Amino acid sequence: MEENVTDTCLWRPDPRKKTQMDEFRETVNKKYGTKLNDYHALYNWSVDEYPDFWETWWEFGGFLHSSSPSQIVDTSLDITQIPQWFSGAKLNFAENLLRYRDDRVAIYATGEGQQGITTITYAELYQRVAKCTRALQEMGVTAGQRVAGYIPNCPAAIEMMLATAALGATWTSTSPDFGVTGVLERLHQVEPSVVVSVEAVVYNGKVHHHLDKLSKVVAGLPSLQKVIIIPFVHKKNEIDISDIPNSMFLEDLTAEWAEDNMEMEFVQVPFHHPLFIMFSSGTTGMPKCMVHSVGGTLLQIAKEHVLHCDLTRSDVFTYYTTTGWMMWNWLVVGLFSGCSLVLYEGSPLLPTPTIIWDLVDKLGVTVLGTGAKWLTVQEQKGVHPAESHDLSSLRAILSTGSPLAPHSFRYVYTHVKKDLLLGSISGGTDIISCFIGSNPSLPVYRGEIQGRNLGMAVEAWDDNGQPIFDERGDLVCTRPFPSMPTHFWNDDSGIKYTKAYFSKFHQAWTHGDYIIINSKTGGLTMLGRSDGTLNPNGVRFGSAEIYNIVELFEEVSDSVCVGQRKTGGGEERVVLFLKLHPDFSLTQDLLCRLVTTIRSQLSARHVPAYILPISEIPYTVSGKKVEVAVRQVLEGIEVKNRDALSNPDSLNHYANIPTLSGW
Repeated sequence: MEENVTDTCLWRPDPRKKTQMDEFRETVNKKYGTKLNDYHALYNWSVDEYPDFWETWWEFGGFLHSSSPSQIVDTSLDITQIPQWFSGAKLNFAENLLRYRDDRVAIYATGEGQQGITTITYAELYQRVAKCTRALQEMGVTAGQRVAGYIPNCPAAIEMMLATAALGATWTSTSPDFGVTGVLERLHQVEPSVVVSVEAVVYNGKVHHHLDKLSKVVAGLPSLQKVIIIPFVHKKNEIDISDIPNSMFLEDLTAEWAEDNMEMEFVQVPFHHPLFIMFSSGTTGMPKCMVHSVGGTLLQIAKEHVLHCDLTRSDVFTYYTTTGWMMWNWLVVGLFSGCSLVLYEGSPLLPTPTIIWDLVDKLGVTVLGTGAKWLTVQEQKGVHPAESHDLSSLRAILSTGSPLAPHSFRYVYTHVKKDLLLGSISGGTDIISCFIGSNPSLPVYRGEIQGRNLGMAVEAWDDNGQPIFDERGDLVCTRPFPSMPTHFWNDDSGIKYTKAYFSKFHQAWTHGDYIIINSKTGGLTMLGRSDGTLNPNGVRFGSAEIYNIVELFEEVSDSVCVGQRKTGGGEERVVLFLKLHPDFSLTQDLLCRLVTTIRSQLSARHVPAYILPISEIPYTVSGKKVEVAVRQVLEGIEVKNRDALSNPDSLNHYANIPTLSGW
């Protein structure tokens, strides 16, 4: 029986509250004489008239710039031709993020093992960035050079990134949980002149010393001229950096400079100037180096913050992330809105599973961002903040990293808070932003992302390249947008770029996600990665459909579902691996209940050929489940980039399983 859409609605916007999205829609109507009465009308206009949309957002957002654009975009070029945006415009990313210089708190910082909470105002942040900028200048950093962070999520990471951007240089970062090989595979390609790092981090109750890894990374980077060390766990006089060539403490260089009267000169650069180099996960080969522009990154993420999240100066905004995940870059742009950022470094489950909820109450967090997996763990651990915490400040929870299961929607609205916007968002490192996501103007329906984002011409296409609704299809984007990578590093011919996004459908960006667009609500259901799409007996479906069911079982801690192709190609069967809680085993009763539930809620064709217990599920260092590598192991294909995984030895559990061999 078809589920009534009304029955799945979990939250609706308050019609009495005027959001910045409403103000923007009114601005468009006034400027162009249109009558766009709701978000859906505004969205359609934003993709049909995309040059006008981006020009109006440039004006509405009040972005600081020294030269105005002579052309927004050349509409004769389609998305496959990667047109340049805002030709003639000049601006500086750091100047825009530091446009407020008052006593409002810019950053709260804390984490596992840290005593208290560090507080930095916008005025103080400006001075701290000014000192870092001068330090980089002393080291010879100029526009176009690369500065790399091998650094935790802390104020110093933001300060050094902004100092890099202030000079027109390019920032790239990895987090300390990356292994030496994984870091070198990334940084060796982009040849940084400076690396910024720390001596140690704390995670999961342990101090992890970092200098040994750092010394090996430094030895593998011949381009490196200087290494900046910032004490993070220990005091400076307790740290020996003598084994790291060309290294120095930032404090030694900046100690004599005045802290309260430094002025910065922000280097003005073209809109398309390189700001960030981001890396693909590297699970299927050498990580791709995606170059993102100053203007494209700023306009796109600020649009998502201001319009799609309604961020203002009164907000306190946090996202649990590391510097190796694009959500860190996304979080930092929150400074443009003038809100307060909360940085948390370490395990989000220690000393108690409620540590993040504790911070929400303590700091008055209004917008909380996290990974879908964290919400699942909270549910599994029986954490019910609605009963234990106040949460009166919290108005929105954002989730990404993997599809947010329907049971997580129920958990949030039952056990966290009824009156808030639960915004599942999805995009990726490739676009350093979102295609689809949260929206203060739209209802929240269980299991669905609220809608497509302004200016993003997203469709679901079938294998023939035809748009479809209410059916599974590839997520594509048919119109250009400013945060497309300008290019891949060391890909002068553009071959890697074209292969990555335009090989399946030559006329549209193919993102590698499998989705359903609901024709009634306009919402979207994420079904997992296209490269992890399951195809038994010619029936395609996404792994997320299986996860949404099996991870509801109290016995199941985690799972991974993959397709195993028959030797010689052709036929494929589905194999489901279950990581069970310690007190449970994969009994015949549990198997029967799993199969019955999958068959009744999905179909007989969704039932895996095998359901097997496993002790560990592989994840990338940014917390994404790795299906492709598991499939490769099952098919006897060597996984070349195991260092891209946070737990590479987990793949050994999937090799030579007698039940699956000889197929």
